[in-house]
Amino acid sequence: MQQIRLIFAVAMAAFSPASGHAQEWPSKAVNVIVPFGPGGNTDVMARMASARLAIELKQPFVVENRVGAAGAIAATYVGRATPDGYTLLFGAAPQFAVVPKIQKINYDPVNGFVPISIFGTGPFILAISAAIPAKTIQEFAAYGKERQLNYGSAGVGSIGHLSGALFVARAGVDAVHVPFRGGAPALSALLAGQVDMYFGNASELIPHADGGKIRILGVATDKRMVQLPAVPTISEVYENFALSSWNGFLAPARTPPAIVERLSRLVIAAAREPAIVEQLGKLGITPNGTTPEEFAAQIKREQPQFDAAIAAAKLVSN
Repeated sequence: MQQIRLIFAVAMAAFSPASGHAQEWPSKAVNVIVPFGPGGNTDVMARMASARLAIELKQPFVVENRVGAAGAIAATYVGRATPDGYTLLFGAAPQFAVVPKIQKINYDPVNGFVPISIFGTGPFILAISAAIPAKTIQEFAAYGKERQLNYGSAGVGSIGHLSGALFVARAGVDAVHVPFRGGAPALSALLAGQVDMYFGNASELIPHADGGKIRILGVATDKRMVQLPAVPTISEVYENFALSSWNGFLAPARTPPAIVERLSRLVIAAAREPAIVEQLGKLGITPNGTTPEEFAAQIKREQPQFDAAIAAAKLVSN
């Protein structure tokens, strides 16, 4: 009988490491890799969510910024990490919907990751120089058809670039793209009247619109923003024009499902906390909190619009 018990114990040990590992997780610090620099919306959200996870799971969640190649460096690093729940990507839509289409990458955007949960979504807003007399999207399109325009962006392949290119194509105007090294210099050029239009984040544009230095004409979202209820969506004029950028947690493929599920529940709860909802609202960010299944479905659903924008920008597709 004792020998039978020993055999049973050995058999159970052989089949239990994965579940045991998931139950013990996390037993040390978790690294959260952010593909953009400190201070931007993605970084701010990553730190906000990570602080909440650290409290709930009683282990440090260490945010690390790995910047470069439009987020491909960070995605490659996480995609190659051990799938044990200790290296996570706090990624954004471009790493999955745009970058793989326009440059060579060393990660698999489809099978290399498991989605956990979207924490928040940052809308992109169409703003024009206050020197331009147009007050509506339609008036701006008519204005643009009588002259050549230009539009700034945070760089080639950025969502601001793609949004601008798609707008130019849908509006039927002639405009030159002026890429900058980040959103700050692009915004400065708009404020100085050096570029005619710019698709930027709500947090950077709304304060200047309130001061009368620029004019906001539309939002590239599925529905009107709570912060700008009087501003129409661009889709009200040109159908299927929503290129918002989600930000959320992903893990390397083959991460234990129990870890993914646990993380997802906690991120969903964090995204719905009143204090966090208020903080995100001040940044013009829509709080989400999605299941892994909803996250995966959203990536798939949004891809056609990103493909249309990539085509409008005439970017090389792999």
